[in-house]
Amino acid sequence: MNRNVSITPPVDAQQNPAVVTDMREMNGAEGLVRTLVANGVDVCFANPGTSEMHFVAALDKVPEMRCVLGLFEGVVTGAADGYGRMTGKPAATLLHLGPGLANGLANLHNARRAQSPILNIVGDHATYHREFDSPLTSDIEMTARPFSHWVRTSPEAGGIAEDAVEAIAAARSAPGHISTLILPADTAWTMGGQVIAGRPQAETPLVSEEAMADTAARLGRGTKTGLLVAGRALQADALELAGRIAAATGAAVMSSNLVARQERGAGRFSPEIIPYAVDAAVRFLADFRQIIVVGAPGAPVAFFAYPGLPSRLAPRDCEIATLATPGQDIMDALQRLAERVGATAGGHLEPLDIPSPATGALTAASIGQSLGAFMPEGAIVVDEAVSSGAPLFPATRTSRPHDWMKNMGGSIGFGLPAAAGAAIACPDRKVICLEADGSAMYTQQALWTYAREELDILVVIFNNRKYEILRGELAKVQAGVPGINATNMLEIGRPDINWTLLARGQGVEAVRVEDMKAFNHQYSAAIRRKGPFLIEVMI
Repeated sequence: MNRNVSITPPVDAQQNPAVVTDMREMNGAEGLVRTLVANGVDVCFANPGTSEMHFVAALDKVPEMRCVLGLFEGVVTGAADGYGRMTGKPAATLLHLGPGLANGLANLHNARRAQSPILNIVGDHATYHREFDSPLTSDIEMTARPFSHWVRTSPEAGGIAEDAVEAIAAARSAPGHISTLILPADTAWTMGGQVIAGRPQAETPLVSEEAMADTAARLGRGTKTGLLVAGRALQADALELAGRIAAATGAAVMSSNLVARQERGAGRFSPEIIPYAVDAAVRFLADFRQIIVVGAPGAPVAFFAYPGLPSRLAPRDCEIATLATPGQDIMDALQRLAERVGATAGGHLEPLDIPSPATGALTAASIGQSLGAFMPEGAIVVDEAVSSGAPLFPATRTSRPHDWMKNMGGSIGFGLPAAAGAAIACPDRKVICLEADGSAMYTQQALWTYAREELDILVVIFNNRKYEILRGELAKVQAGVPGINATNMLEIGRPDINWTLLARGQGVEAVRVEDMKAFNHQYSAAIRRKGPFLIEVMI
């Protein structure tokens, strides 16, 4: 049989939603790869091992699949997160048995919190080999379930295509889910693979008329009301509608200080940000008597528990109502609500107000000012600057239009991999990764992937040689004054990490700066050039 048989593409196959191509001379792995491509999953971030070798071999027969190697599984899953946030569709990951999946779980946790669509392919021992309990044997399904919305082991080559289309459908279901498909080695190498294409995507549920009427009534009460927007509601078209609703009703539009992806900058509506610090957040929300949730999982809560401070940030007498859950059609809900409340006039859109590059001392605040000055239009900013990040987000509010991503799950090591995924998703846009030195060490192998794939990413490493965020947290939880041993747990000097050398050793050009003049020169030049570049900022 001709292995170059044409597989019906997803667009055409929607008219014939059960297209099946039976290829008896094709093994399960090849059928899986072809099924992924036929259903629009054409990027795979991979760190394979022995059990995945037939999948790897199938890549030579299916060149439409772009496979990107990561040197650590946390890079693989984090890149899939960044890709999913920017495209709204799943990439595949290829992971090696239970330990490989376990290495990637931290960034799967972040992706789950960000509602990113991802399809994990996890290799396993051959079905007949598992009973021998060889060294890499583990319960992969049990490991995957807390971090996945859909989990299945596919034991037969003839059934892998059907399982794959179900996994893809689950990952694509609103607002974006994580599927984990476990592929035993004998499923991969056994002949009889099939290709299934064109299963139509399920429609996103609409908000009920009852919820719409309740929300409109609440907005007419005349009490202090907040619209808490998240997820799809943070894209520019949805924010514009939220701004119009706010202008018509007097409500305040707000968002969490963590955003999976926000379209912001000049010409866009900016919600107010609920502060991260609990006491500041409580003060911010003190006067609100009702909060209407649009695309958020629920009411605003503290990131951690602190002695003497509340977990719920809104006042006890503040009512929490939901207009649209993350899994509902948020744009439709906002459009219908705008019509219902007569929101015809536009809300406030940010003017283009570009600051001058900062001078003077090299601080996070001065760097934020220069970021705003040099921000290129269409940039994608991936922010894991942690303790250095507080002044960066507000300083770029009126910059040229751009997207901003933050770590939604709090498991560090998100930034460098997510930037790789974003760059592969949007190759014509500049990606700027703002990264803390401690967090970057978790997934610094991503730099190697930048170099190999020639990704257009500018990394700014904030090198303060500390886990500075933990110094503040130690005080907030009232753990006392740190002594020698405790201080050693909060600092990452002795020896100091040299990010310029680390980057160059993995093929990324890098420089170190120690004053604002040098930063402005290097940053503005790096914005104009193509390819990966790292600036190590000594603060």
